[in-house]
Amino acid sequence: MAEREVTLMKGNEAIAHAAIRCGCDGYFGYPITPQSEVIETLAEQKPWETTGMVVLQAESEVASINMVYGGAGAGKKVMTSSSSPGVALMQEGIAYLAGAELPGVFVNVQRGGPGLGTIQPSQADYFQATRGGGNGDYYVITLAPASVQEMADFVDLAFELAFKYRNPAMILSDGVIGQMMEKIVLPPFKPRRTEEEIRQQCPWATFGRTKDRKPNIITSLELKPEEMEKRNIHLQEKYEEIRNKEVRFETQQCDDAEYLIVSFGSAARISEKAIELAREEGLKVGLFRPITLWPFPSKQIAEMARGKKGVLVAEINAGQMVEDVRLAINGEVPVEYFGRLGGIVPEPEEIVNALKEKLL
Repeated sequence: MAEREVTLMKGNEAIAHAAIRCGCDGYFGYPITPQSEVIETLAEQKPWETTGMVVLQAESEVASINMVYGGAGAGKKVMTSSSSPGVALMQEGIAYLAGAELPGVFVNVQRGGPGLGTIQPSQADYFQATRGGGNGDYYVITLAPASVQEMADFVDLAFELAFKYRNPAMILSDGVIGQMMEKIVLPPFKPRRTEEEIRQQCPWATFGRTKDRKPNIITSLELKPEEMEKRNIHLQEKYEEIRNKEVRFETQQCDDAEYLIVSFGSAARISEKAIELAREEGLKVGLFRPITLWPFPSKQIAEMARGKKGVLVAEINAGQMVEDVRLAINGEVPVEYFGRLGGIVPEPEEIVNALKEKLL
């Protein structure tokens, strides 16, 4: 098989192929619409016969995230995927990963809620992703793909960031990107690391007893409050480093823009067309797309919005990212929100109409 291969596939399928190619050691998951093609594709590809990657359907989402916890504690590149209600069940395990500083990766292909909701697309897990979701003061590095290509590219990036900072990382997709088909270039194959390489790269991992008979202990538990405070201070220092070094975003047609649309994921794809339609009507509109939802590009949005006549935040939810945009801009320019709920994906014309109604 060629190192780089152009092919047509769904976003969920791209996740699976990228996991195999980036040297993932193990995937533990449970089927749920609209992300079931991830584990289905892995089962079809049988990477345990080619790369040695473990693929296991766990008995539940709770089991799968705890399998990730165990694999990550041994320094392995392990991941899971699910959709909104399933990721809700994983929150305790994700908090444990954050507290123990373990580099697990998980994918959320969002659907509408709350509760079981609908199997249709949504972006209503923004708060769950960017506010931690579980208990305690922690953050998850969150990447928001807007294409099938980015679904593939962000798997390796998520692992890179997770191991660099010993922190869980999320790919926050949605049912649109997960189910749509596009032409992509698959990433090149990376060999899985040997046990010796893992020991050298992850000296913190647990391998049973070490040569001096002292085992590495992986835990998020600390009964002494003074020690727990020290651990939390350390985490906050790490999060500040991530904020300073790992912000990612994209802009389009912002140089002459008088108005700004801020969107992520599939909503950003729709906003691209909305900008095209708006400019045909003589409205100078640009797009700001956060790629990292955490760390959020607050400073960059504030700078881009400066001098604009207004900002419209377009989301497929009841208005979640708009709160972070308002905090970033801090009243310097008007910030309005537009979104659709219940699994309904907005049309580009609706975004243009909202811009005119709310900001002109």
